[in-house]
Amino acid sequence: MDLHSKYPALADLRTRARARIPRFVWEYLDSGTGVEATKARNREMLDRVRLMPSILHGEFTPDITAPLLGQVHALPVGIAPVGMSGLIWPDAERHLARAATAAGIPYGLSTVASQRPEDVGPHLNGQGWFQLYPPRDPDIRTDMLNRARAAGFSVLVLTVDVPVGSRRERQTRSGLTQPPKLTPRLLAQVARCPAWALGMARMGMPRMRLIDDYAGGTKGLPSNKHAGYLLRTSPDWDYLRWLRDAWEGPIVVKGVLNGDDARALEGEGVDTIWVSNHAGRQFDAAPATIEALPEVRAATRLPVIMDGGIEGGLDVLRAIALGADFVMMGRGWHFALGALGAEGPTHLADILAQDLKANMGQLGTKTLFDVRDRLIPTG
Repeated sequence: MDLHSKYPALADLRTRARARIPRFVWEYLDSGTGVEATKARNREMLDRVRLMPSILHGEFTPDITAPLLGQVHALPVGIAPVGMSGLIWPDAERHLARAATAAGIPYGLSTVASQRPEDVGPHLNGQGWFQLYPPRDPDIRTDMLNRARAAGFSVLVLTVDVPVGSRRERQTRSGLTQPPKLTPRLLAQVARCPAWALGMARMGMPRMRLIDDYAGGTKGLPSNKHAGYLLRTSPDWDYLRWLRDAWEGPIVVKGVLNGDDARALEGEGVDTIWVSNHAGRQFDAAPATIEALPEVRAATRLPVIMDGGIEGGLDVLRAIALGADFVMMGRGWHFALGALGAEGPTHLADILAQDLKANMGQLGTKTLFDVRDRLIPTG
């Protein structure tokens, strides 16, 4: 079957994934916090970015490669870390790691993934990023970093936009707890999703295996909080300095939305700034990431990554036009897994590549960064 004829866009993968994933899992993946205004704002503000087509450029093959942190990636889009990926689709982390390696793009593994770094590292080829939800205890912190490094992860991502847990009301209403407990209500949803259920039967219900190595049980935690909250602290500037000394490799700071913070981070010796509002899952009055991007870009000479609301190659070009050097997606790759299983992420990578080339052809831009000359000013 020609997947492009049936699933030509991410929207098609999303629709199929929703039908194949139990509702309580879908609500975990798709939801934000509050009334989900920030999540909607990410999409709305992307649509306001306009680019001017240009004519009579003749035949050319657009170059869609993107340099970042000493590597040249085949696409300007990576796979962002998502907590408990293995709940969304069985063995998701290893499927995504293999797809990232095949596509020549980075893959981010979360501290609160359902696989340990040692489980995922062998499927990566220098493309592994480890996202740290900052542990309070320095011994645990040191051990996690050593394990990630030994498993082959070369880039450390410090997430700074989760100083406290968010409420995520839609997720709570779904009945999902941590760790997941299959109540009769949830079992009825599972029964309607045989591919997901069979995969979980083979793998076992997912747990945060890395966290379990340190945290023990979850006694006393609210149902919408996971074991990672037993270990986590809200980091400060001294914490960042400790990481800079402890980690031998590039450090990316994720969750930056203003220029002052970006400027200060550059002064502290980080390597890349990641503009993110946690996909609308943490704070429902945050600016859209595409709104925050120009100020951050103007404040730093460091490479800048952006996520939030990206649905295709045109959105990637919009982000690059406003100053991003690279883009990350989280939900989209999981929609692809839910829709098509292991072959889904490879198909999505091809969708993104074809969409980038088609839109660059309309713009007359031979390289990704030429698109900055096609930005239509607003205001």
